[in-house]
Amino acid sequence: MEPQLGHPRRWQILGVLVFSLLVVVLDNTILNVALKTIADPQDGLGATQSQLEWAINSYTLVFAGLLFTFGVIGDRTGRKRMLMIGMVLFGLASLASAYAQDPTQLIVARAFMGIGGAAIMPATLAIISNVFPPQERGKAIGIWAAGVGLAVAIGPITGGLLLEHFWWGSVFLVNVPIVLVSMVLIGAVVPESRDPRPSKLDPVGVLLSIVGLVALTYGIIRGGELATVASAEVILPTVLGLAVLGAFVWWERRIDHPAFDVTYFRDARFSTAIGMIGIVFFAMMGAMFFLVFYLQIVRDFSPLQAGALMLPFAAAQLIFAPLSQQMAGRFGGRLTATVSMVIVAGALASYSLLSPDTPVVVIEVIFFIQGAAMANIMPPATTAIMESLPREKAGVGSAMSNTVRQVAGALGVALLGSVLSAAYRDGVSPALAGLPENLRHTAGESLPATMALAEGLGERGAALVTPAVRAFMDGVHITALVAAGIALLGALMVARWLPGKGAQAPAAPDRDQDKEPAVV
Repeated sequence: MEPQLGHPRRWQILGVLVFSLLVVVLDNTILNVALKTIADPQDGLGATQSQLEWAINSYTLVFAGLLFTFGVIGDRTGRKRMLMIGMVLFGLASLASAYAQDPTQLIVARAFMGIGGAAIMPATLAIISNVFPPQERGKAIGIWAAGVGLAVAIGPITGGLLLEHFWWGSVFLVNVPIVLVSMVLIGAVVPESRDPRPSKLDPVGVLLSIVGLVALTYGIIRGGELATVASAEVILPTVLGLAVLGAFVWWERRIDHPAFDVTYFRDARFSTAIGMIGIVFFAMMGAMFFLVFYLQIVRDFSPLQAGALMLPFAAAQLIFAPLSQQMAGRFGGRLTATVSMVIVAGALASYSLLSPDTPVVVIEVIFFIQGAAMANIMPPATTAIMESLPREKAGVGSAMSNTVRQVAGALGVALLGSVLSAAYRDGVSPALAGLPENLRHTAGESLPATMALAEGLGERGAALVTPAVRAFMDGVHITALVAAGIALLGALMVARWLPGKGAQAPAAPDRDQDKEPAVV
């Protein structure tokens, strides 16, 4: 295949890869809708709040920890092979999740789904980078990103429809036919690709990356669960993760056959694009955390209705993501990304003006604007990352961008969630003053906890509703402004370091001169 011409069936390949990726992205958003049902002792598994959190977090922990490693392995052994293996694991784990008999089985099955997802995600983007020529790669990645955005938005609607007609396990069982169809299509259409010059393995680097990412992600997740970063359960694994990742960087710089050549970070285009993805997902996931509670508790929308309200975000992704490369080509990557980051910051700041009576049309407009701005950030950033690396390193580049996105999203939920929790507890505490200490502590943790207590107290509890909603909205306003400030910092970073229109990206560092090919 001539690199400048691309694969003759590249657009069919892209369609298959986007369809295959839907199952991974769709699953995460569908599960959120089913949590309440899974917690029900009669209709679900009777899972506790902690068990529900780990049904989500076991997937996130494994997924984030193995993304980089599977990207490396896919580059070496074959990306199509890795994609097929991931599909098999994801399908079998989905089947096990659907028929789990208790919360522990569900948590374990979800962890195996994370293994499958970590094999699928980097392989799709790596194959796209290999079958498309440079002049079409940006458009292809834009379509790939639009597919991801669509899956994020239709997940809650799909979950709501399934739960209205079937049992809770249907939200996992729906993955199985998608996996089966995907495997047939992958086998028939997608070509195999791998690094043509594989060198010695770097088991130490791979091990350090797994341990470091798992420890860091675990610390972040615990911070979100405990609503604090001051606990030893948060500090110790986080510090350990950072230390091990520091050792990973030191090791990769020391050897001549690294799993990932850290000198790529000297390229301003690569490092700025990585940072841009991290900041966007940090701010966005932290904001989405409170929007779920706002829509379903404050506004009393059903899960299906709340999911439908996200459609403008999906529509914006579908419209603008495929066009993002044209925008970057016309105005330059730096100007396009900077303006888009400022718009995202403005959308996040606008949430500080939300009230329990904000017209739905206003919320829909904000979602559309935020989706359009993100559609002009993520595809160009992903393209910049992939084009900063040699084509044979596509799996590593894809894994790096997805790892940063996953860890930054978890960090956003943990830290911004802590800001929201702290503000809420301070605001609602006066209304809980007359209650026993144990009830005060439990009810002050979150708006759902206060509402559950209010419902249990009957008429006496009705007096808690208004101050609880007021305290929550005050917390939302503070958290939204913090998220907006972080997005603005990202805009400044992009304006300062991302190359502008007409800038030539420096050639990727060549470590192959006078030594073996530097690939895992």
